[in-house]
Amino acid sequence: MNVLQLTNTFHLGGSERQAVQLVRLLNESGRCRVFVACLERSGALLDDLMRAGVTEIAEYPLTSFYNLNSLRQFRRFVAFLREHEIDVVQTHDFYSNVFGMIAAARSRVPVRIAAKRETGGIRTSVQKIVERQAYRLAQTVVANSDAVREHLIRDGVRADKIVTVYNGLDTNRVALAESYRREETLRSLGLPGDTARRFVTIVANLQHEVKDHRTFLRAAKRVRERVPEAAFVLAGQGKLTDSLKALASDLGLERDVFFIGRCNSIAELLAASDVCVLSSKAEGFSNAILEYMAASKPVVVTDVGGAREAVIEGETGYLVQPGDDEMMAARIISLLSEPDGARAMGERGRRVVEEKFSCEAQLNDTLNLYEKLLAEARPARIVRKVEEVHTEEFLGKQGK
Repeated sequence: MNVLQLTNTFHLGGSERQAVQLVRLLNESGRCRVFVACLERSGALLDDLMRAGVTEIAEYPLTSFYNLNSLRQFRRFVAFLREHEIDVVQTHDFYSNVFGMIAAARSRVPVRIAAKRETGGIRTSVQKIVERQAYRLAQTVVANSDAVREHLIRDGVRADKIVTVYNGLDTNRVALAESYRREETLRSLGLPGDTARRFVTIVANLQHEVKDHRTFLRAAKRVRERVPEAAFVLAGQGKLTDSLKALASDLGLERDVFFIGRCNSIAELLAASDVCVLSSKAEGFSNAILEYMAASKPVVVTDVGGAREAVIEGETGYLVQPGDDEMMAARIISLLSEPDGARAMGERGRRVVEEKFSCEAQLNDTLNLYEKLLAEARPARIVRKVEEVHTEEFLGKQGK
């Protein structure tokens, strides 16, 4: 089957990373011919695609959905889908959902799969309406957690149209090189090399308030009062960096909080960390949680989206309510105070990821979905082909 994956960009983000990973897995499976397209060919994940052997990426740049350029790009994409006889179009985010589902329906692609990856977030009411229309053109909407699935149902998407396919985690991302040395890693990241320091880490972009780093910093102040050797690491970049640094200073944490920006040494950072945290107000299914757990780290995360589908309360970590810095701090303190119990939690978390959230599971679920939907679409596709042949024959006779 000819499968096309369409995403907005290739910047570092959960949706983009999952899209690129799926391209690699499908390529390696040998069970389909994979095409890749985007609305903007930019981002660090382009390098990952090149390493996966993908060198041709069709680009359809948009400045708006409501101008002549969007119509030109739409026609180009429809022509591409027809020329390459695409069997499956799968999209991964808001913009690719809208652009991709309309074009795929127009070009009669037999299988059209849209995506939903969050339960709240940044979409306007108009954008939500537009995306619901795109979902109507899809045979299936893939949710990355049951929590997202339930959110879609509440939003009016038919339950029988939604399939949960969990994110898969490539454990190589958190695998340590044999040369790993904790002190060297700390120095390379600009962190204090004092072996007595206990590091509490959060990996999340500093671009949107939904990640709620403010709650994390307020919890950090409470933790530092009980565990003076604690240090707090924020890995990520974005427009909120300066305001969060100011808050850390106001809380008296300027010597204990470290903003390290985008981290390209995620395995080393997590290995050096004692506790890992996610403070989001809303999520679909957090890749960061899976990375924490795969690195054998105990977690303290807000009970949003699909978090409880990964974290077993009291066994692999703790769930707290969004905005509750007091309980977040209490859970972090308990883990820092009981290192043996924390290590055991981390090991249990790693086993959960290996069993439930592997790349193999993601690939098998995806390929099974493709084959099921193609089998359902095949009779209708044969009818359309027959109609096209009869039409061509009729026109040929008229020409004679």
